[in-house]
Amino acid sequence: MKKTHSIILFNQKQVRRFYDEEKEIWYFSIIDVVDVLTDTTIPRRYWSDLKNKLKNEGSEVYEKIVQLKMFAPDGKQRETDCFSTEDLLRVIQSIPSPKAEPFKLWLAKVGYERIEETEDPELAFDRAMKTYLRKGYSKEWINQRLKSIEVRKELTDEWQERGMKERLEYAILTDEITRAWADKSVRDYKKFKGLKKENLRDNMTNLELVLNMLAEASTTEISKKKKPDGLESNKQVARKGGIAAKKARIEIEKQTGESVIISKNAKGLMIKENKSLPNRNNT
Repeated sequence: MKKTHSIILFNQKQVRRFYDEEKEIWYFSIIDVVDVLTDTTIPRRYWSDLKNKLKNEGSEVYEKIVQLKMFAPDGKQRETDCFSTEDLLRVIQSIPSPKAEPFKLWLAKVGYERIEETEDPELAFDRAMKTYLRKGYSKEWINQRLKSIEVRKELTDEWQERGMKERLEYAILTDEITRAWADKSVRDYKKFKGLKKENLRDNMTNLELVLNMLAEASTTEISKKKKPDGLESNKQVARKGGIAAKKARIEIEKQTGESVIISKNAKGLMIKENKSLPNRNNT
């Protein structure tokens, strides 16, 4: 398992973490998190008691513990209980501490918002618009990004109709589309832009987004006509959809003499309010 280990600071306390590049998941040391969120002077003992409590209650999160070697204060590597971000948030809900309360309130708020969005999907787009604006993206780019979400939803609805399984098979098919139009797997594309867990589309230029949308929209339309059955047939359709966008990419590159696929991510592109994305030759 290929990992990148690092340390983040929270309230001036260190939290050790590992990034699994194969799974694209961050894992955090639960002992460090307990030290941050409680007033205990013995976080290891606190976690041991909480872990036993979770086990006795039959909590599913107990089964999600991952032991990874992390550097201890003495500089030696030792097996440490870790959780992914999702499972860590579930554990935090079981910590009775004032310091954990903001996280619990945030989780409750997010849960409520998701319920609202189920009843009124437009709310999801409104919140997305506000989130992107806060991050500094231009309105022009945001409109393009929201359109890409709509196109993506139409594609996943079609995959669902074809009996594809969410997450695993969706990821496989998405990879086929990306390889076909960009000549890069999703993982290689993200590495090219210096990304880890970040969303690839959030780090595309307008033109990259447009071509990705064309690839996904083409896949949707071809799938509706061909009605593929099974993963392999859907992969063939995904490649055809991607190739349609690749032809457009090649023609654009031929006319401009520049690569459509650039290495800069959102930070490098310096997307700001009232500014559109820079020219592609600013590599």
